[in-house]
Amino acid sequence: MAFIRHKKEILIDILVRLPAKSLVRFMCTCKSWSNLISSSSFVSTHLDRNVTKHAHVYLLCLHHPNFECHVDPDDPYLEGEVQWSLFSKGTFEQCSKLSHPLGSTEHYGIYGSSNGLVCISDEILNFDSPIHIWNPSVRKLRTPTISTNITKFGYIALQFGFHPGVNDYKAVRMMRTNKDAFSVEVYSLRTDSWKMIEVIPPWLKCTWQHHQGTFFNGVAYHFIEKGPIFSIMSFDSGSEEFEEFIAPDAIFSSRELCMDVYMEQICLLFGSYGCEEDGMDKIDLWVLHEKRWKQLCPFIRFDDRYVTIGIGIDNELLMQRRDFDNGGADLCLCTSKQVLETGIKLAIMTYGEIEFLFSIIYMESLVLLDNY
Repeated sequence: MAFIRHKKEILIDILVRLPAKSLVRFMCTCKSWSNLISSSSFVSTHLDRNVTKHAHVYLLCLHHPNFECHVDPDDPYLEGEVQWSLFSKGTFEQCSKLSHPLGSTEHYGIYGSSNGLVCISDEILNFDSPIHIWNPSVRKLRTPTISTNITKFGYIALQFGFHPGVNDYKAVRMMRTNKDAFSVEVYSLRTDSWKMIEVIPPWLKCTWQHHQGTFFNGVAYHFIEKGPIFSIMSFDSGSEEFEEFIAPDAIFSSRELCMDVYMEQICLLFGSYGCEEDGMDKIDLWVLHEKRWKQLCPFIRFDDRYVTIGIGIDNELLMQRRDFDNGGADLCLCTSKQVLETGIKLAIMTYGEIEFLFSIIYMESLVLLDNY
């Protein structure tokens, strides 16, 4: 019995190192392997190793796979073929094309990614927009039921991620009308149910404009503008508590502002000008440390064609450089010393005057394989 148990431990130690796609294929080998790989304990072990080792991590991008074939000199904004793909974090080579679970890459946006799960919904959110939680690694999709709390709100914000404190994946919808009515509801993947948050703090019951958000450690963060005041609104999807953090005084505009996670802390990135160093611009960087903003060394921006869209795998900047001659945008990585061209041509989706492009960090997992 001890020998058989030892053999199983060796097998797990081998299998846990493999990518999700290979593991799904190996489930067809025999029933015992299928039961092992799909078990909740193995799914957790595989995920924990990927998180600890930063293994099987990619860039997930909406891009033009053959952009040069779609260039029209008379119409530089011609919409060509678009594709969701995973790219190597080191070489930027295309590792795999993703089959979109809803059949079309157009008119859908990403609203969060955590532990191999991606939350997608309508490009322009409405009060009744369906939410889909997708694991492209194992081709599993969960579509929550439409909330019974639906009210016709004019503006919708959506965030998704994992809450380690309650060991659950949460989607947070914030809804606001032009008459200052405000509502929040939370979806739990574990219980497959929605909950309306009853208590809203008074400081949110006013006219404000939402700009951008992110989700980290179970907390949804949103950058909001209340008249001349810029602040960060946070909502903990576990404790259901709200908090407000006034933005640094140097942030005076939503233009060139980005919020993400830098070295395990919420950060603000703000493009400013007049850097004395070699006549180049800079990207100012603040992190939220112990509920106070701490300014770190800025990133150098080599010219104003580069716009920050997020933080990369190794805490470098993800930037897009708009190609006005041919349309689209080039994805670049920016460190403190150089700009690295990835060769990835991001697709720009338009809706009236609103533009969208998507490039996020994605880590493979088997979550949803065990019917979470």
